[in-house]
This record gives sequence, structure tokens and C-alpha cells, in this order.
Amino acid sequence: MAAEIVNPRSDSTGQESGAEPLDSFDPAFALHRGGKMAVQATVPVRDKDDLSLAYTPGVARVCSAIAEQPELVHDYTWKSSVVAVVTDGTAVLGLGDIGPEASLPVMEGKAILFKQFGGVDAVPIALDTTDVDEIVETVARLAPSFGGVNLEDISAPRCFEIERRLQERLDIPVFHDDQHGTAVVTLAALRNAARLSGRGIEELRAVISGAGAAGVAIARMLVGAGIGDVALADRKGVVSADRDDLTPVKRELAESTNKAGISGSLEEALNGADVFIGVSGGTVPERAVASMAKGAFVFAMANPTPEVHPEIAHKYAAVVATGRSDFPNQINNVLAFPGIFAGALQVRASRITEGMKIAAAEALAGVVGDDLAADYVIPSPFDERVAPAVTAAVAAAARAEGVARR
Repeated sequence: MAAEIVNPRSDSTGQESGAEPLDSFDPAFALHRGGKMAVQATVPVRDKDDLSLAYTPGVARVCSAIAEQPELVHDYTWKSSVVAVVTDGTAVLGLGDIGPEASLPVMEGKAILFKQFGGVDAVPIALDTTDVDEIVETVARLAPSFGGVNLEDISAPRCFEIERRLQERLDIPVFHDDQHGTAVVTLAALRNAARLSGRGIEELRAVISGAGAAGVAIARMLVGAGIGDVALADRKGVVSADRDDLTPVKRELAESTNKAGISGSLEEALNGADVFIGVSGGTVPERAVASMAKGAFVFAMANPTPEVHPEIAHKYAAVVATGRSDFPNQINNVLAFPGIFAGALQVRASRITEGMKIAAAEALAGVVGDDLAADYVIPSPFDERVAPAVTAAVAAAARAEGVARR
């Protein structure tokens, strides 16, 4: 079955009696009326012969075959081409904990992005619980219907445990996009920025503002990719081994990051740094940006207000990236997750490994090729080369790492 972008209309306005419909003056509401997706059949049901094949009695033969050989489910159902997009509504975009119902427009949007950019069908699932055990148990029980699970907009630190436990329990890919999608695209942009400056990432010292899901994943990926050094800063300053208030996740990161032994504030850490990566919101003072190394890179990715406005960043940085579509070099997760899942599903991978994510970042960076420039270190989401390149790289990496099953 295939997701189809539609915009159905009805006589119901959803407003109180006498109130003007919201979509009469706001195009966002007009587009969202009735939802943004539907289910579409891929086989015809025109007469009784079609019906007898698509449903009873023909379907019974297929069911019996799958019961005898469970692996046939991948060939005779949509399982290997569909992903569950799961949230509890606790960390929705920049809106925070708004609940499962209010998260649905975002989850529908994620589903149509899967289809539009990766050819992957996706089903939004908003759970009415924030309990880690309940989320893990619910998703595990739903898993037989899906080829993969994309966790979305679940707040830290619960998101780390939920992903870990689900991946341990299930034999299909489980991927928290807020973590790994952001990290993949960030690494791709950083590789190209370094290439533009004639350096390798092993020569760079980076500072990350934000120790939530994205910040932690970016730090881990940069370490895995061989960055020279990276320091992570939360609200209380740089994550360092001498702090006694660290969560288990941050304590683990303190052991593998911050080789320079920096302590203190984010501003202090930025002094002489080569890279700033913002995934926290807030504002970084101009004086801190000015204190960075010559030819620095500023990736200020908070939405809608970057931690450093591009006009200020361009005064001091050689490469500037944001999370916004109205500035060059948008760090957008849609560059990663559709191709990553398409590649994993293509080879029926049992999980998405670090090697597969690194391969995705390298493929994404490679799309830029010889067109590399300060305002073009990462391709556009609408570049039709992106998804095929990421898909192929992820599938090849899955085979190389022994997690592919075909």
C-alpha cells in the first residue's frame, strides 16, 4: 500500500458555532484540514474475482504459507516497505511537551516525507503514555506489522533508553531521528566544510551547545568519525569529568569527549574553537563567536531562531549553516532518514549500525562533489540525487557489517 498526499474537504469547520474557520485566513490550517495523508490500494478490486484474490478465499493461502515460513511475510505483505513513526508528544519540534494528539500533524508530515523523499511508506503512531516501560512494550507488540521503527519527538533522557531497549528486543531497525538523523547531516556538512578549508575533521576542535538527544548523538558520531576534539555544553556548562551532577549518558560522554579538559561556560569553550554546533536554542553572544579560531564554522541549528544569527556568524565564520530553509546550508534531517530507512529495508537489515550512519553521512557529503562552496556544503532536500546515494551507501554498509538478511 502507498501513502498519498491529499487534502480532503468537509462541511465541518471544527470551530465553535458562529466562529470563522481557522483555514479561512491561515493557509497552514487550510492545507492540514482532514489530514495530510491517506491509504491507497496497490491492487484493483473491480469484481468478485479480484475480491476473491485480494481477500477471502485467496488470502488464506498466503496466510497459511506465511504461518509455515514466517520469512515470507517480507515478500507477500507490505512489512518490508513500511515504517512506524512513533511519538509520545513530549518533544515536538520547538513546541515541547504538547501531547500525542497535538503531535499528529508533525507525525503525518514525517510520514509524507518518508514517502516523498525515500519511497518508504510510514504510519504515524502517537502513544498516550510517557512511561518508558509502556512505550517499549507497546512498540514491541506492534512491531510484527512493520519493517522498521522511527522514534520521533520523544524527550531526553528517556529517548536513549527507549531506543536501546527496543533495538535489543526487536530484529528490525529502530532509529531515533532526532538523534541520529541530525548527527548524520551535521557530520556530512562538517566533512565538506573541512574539505573546503583544506583540513580533515581530525584537525578540528568543536563545541556543541545542547546535551539533549541531538547534541549527544552528534558528539558520539563526531568522536566515531575521528574529530580532533569535541566538547559538549549543557545549561550548567561544559560536560567534564570533574562535574558531579552528570546523568549516566553525560558521564559516559565525559570519558570520550573534551580531551582538552575544558571546564566552565560555553563561551569559555568557544575561545579558539574551530566549530560551533548549536542544538539548544538560546543565544550565543557575538563576543564568543568572535573569539573562535580564524576560518571557523558556525552551525546554529535552533529553529526558528538560530543561536547565532547568520548575519553575525558571517562576520567571523568561513562557513555558516542553520536549520532554516531560508538560509544556505540547511541542516535538515530529511536529507538522511528517508534514504537510511530505504537502504535498511532494501536489505532487510536487523538494525542500523554506526557504520551505516557514517556511510550515510559520507554519501550525503559526496553529493555536493565539485560544486562545494561556502554556501553549499550540504545539498538541498529537493536534490534528487540525495536519497539514492544514501540508500545505496546504507545498504552496502549493512551488508559489510553483517546485519543484512538479503
